[in-house]
Amino acid sequence: MKNLIAVFVLLLTMTPLVKAQEKTPASPKITVASPDKSISVVYGQPSKKGRVIFGPEGSSSLEKYGKVWRTGANNATEVTFKNDVMFAGKMVKAGTYTLFTIPGEKEWSVILNSTLGQWGAYDYEKIKGTDVAIVKVPVSMNKTPIEKLTITPANSSIAIAWDNMTISVPVTKHG
Repeated sequence: MKNLIAVFVLLLTMTPLVKAQEKTPASPKITVASPDKSISVVYGQPSKKGRVIFGPEGSSSLEKYGKVWRTGANNATEVTFKNDVMFAGKMVKAGTYTLFTIPGEKEWSVILNSTLGQWGAYDYEKIKGTDVAIVKVPVSMNKTPIEKLTITPANSSIAIAWDNMTISVPVTKHG
């Protein structure tokens, strides 16, 4: 019985130590919505941490130009439209889609895909047949690098900004 009490006391004293070691994940899961709540985005938010984020193949950059990116960290980013929309001129039905991008120096391809629950972009080649829309948008260079990936849905666009690049995809309600 004394051993059982000793184990119980030990467990009680260790619980605060375990709790103290819990901390915010390196790339927290973020959920954001447009002001009118018609567009919402769920993504893992990585930080720059002194790294070069975008660059050509062969560079030390985290994301390579011309390669499909999950547009966030961990699970691939998901975008939900409450209404049918024109996504940079392409008709997209209301629903939830996986968002992938292909960063480039001057423009990015932005992809909406109907296969949900993807981890990263590792299986993109297997699911690209379920792409719903692929659009190209120009890059704007940021004067000051942005530390954390930030995806901002507005009532008429979705902006993606990180490090020295920002893109904006026009989104308008259809019908």
